[in-house]
Amino acid sequence: MAALSDKLADAYQNARPRYPIDWFTKLAARTGQHKLAWDVGTGNGQAAIGLAEYFEKVVATDINEAQLKRAVKHERISYHHTPTELSEDKMVALVGGDNSVDLIVAAQAVHYFDLQPFYNIAKRVLRKEGGLIAVWVYNDLVISPEVDAIMKRLVDSTFPYRTPVMNLAFDGYKTMPFPFESIGMGSEGKPIQLDIPHKLSLKGFVGFLRSWQPAMKAKERGVELVTEDLINQFEDAWGDDDDVKDIFYKAHMIVGKLSSADIERHRKRFESNCVVTKLKDSNNSAVIASVTAAAFAGVAAYCAYSARKNT
Repeated sequence: MAALSDKLADAYQNARPRYPIDWFTKLAARTGQHKLAWDVGTGNGQAAIGLAEYFEKVVATDINEAQLKRAVKHERISYHHTPTELSEDKMVALVGGDNSVDLIVAAQAVHYFDLQPFYNIAKRVLRKEGGLIAVWVYNDLVISPEVDAIMKRLVDSTFPYRTPVMNLAFDGYKTMPFPFESIGMGSEGKPIQLDIPHKLSLKGFVGFLRSWQPAMKAKERGVELVTEDLINQFEDAWGDDDDVKDIFYKAHMIVGKLSSADIERHRKRFESNCVVTKLKDSNNSAVIASVTAAAFAGVAAYCAYSARKNT
């Protein structure tokens, strides 16, 4: 996601909806434990706040420092700037270590990621028993027939400036790879559809348009899509400038867990990091497990378990 200026970051925060609390209730009910959640691509913390109601600790990460400056503070949330050059191992350690995260959430974010490296990290940190990953995107808003007609023309005009990752969002994640096993809440190619209710003023709507990624991408190429004439059309269609409208964002969600094959690969990876030495004395046998890459939480415990099992 392109880094937003301070002004546009404010507009982004004011225009974006709050995710329904029942989403987090349902997700938390399906996870095995509630110790740690990771909100990746947290932005200003909208999803992190929802997660903090159900999890003991929330790690919230983003590459965008302007957004993080505006993140909502909470005693159970720790925010971290994660530049793109951060290595996989460092990211795993930052989040909590292998086999540590009960729920991963990427809200309005995953289509901006380099998917394969992200999925590799997700599969490492996700708790192997009871861990879930949930991704969602909203790609349309319903305001009124008059406003919606103008918005459709604007959306159509963005087509030459969309990147492949933007098209993932416009497609509602129907064409996005999602290599996790379904739990009945969407699956690869078949996200579930949801509505996000929101109240929006004309000022907030204009802020949404100015901070909208497709419009910003067109502007980078010297084309201004959100012109003063277009804004005037929206103002005429809106009606009373002070009118705050009840609107809906159209959302699409997929939730999954690790497959048995992923869990087996993880087990073998852990075993390859364990060096087991038997120490014998006159009374009994002791087993010591030493760990390469011992910085990762969960590895030492797994190796000790493996050593006892094989004694």
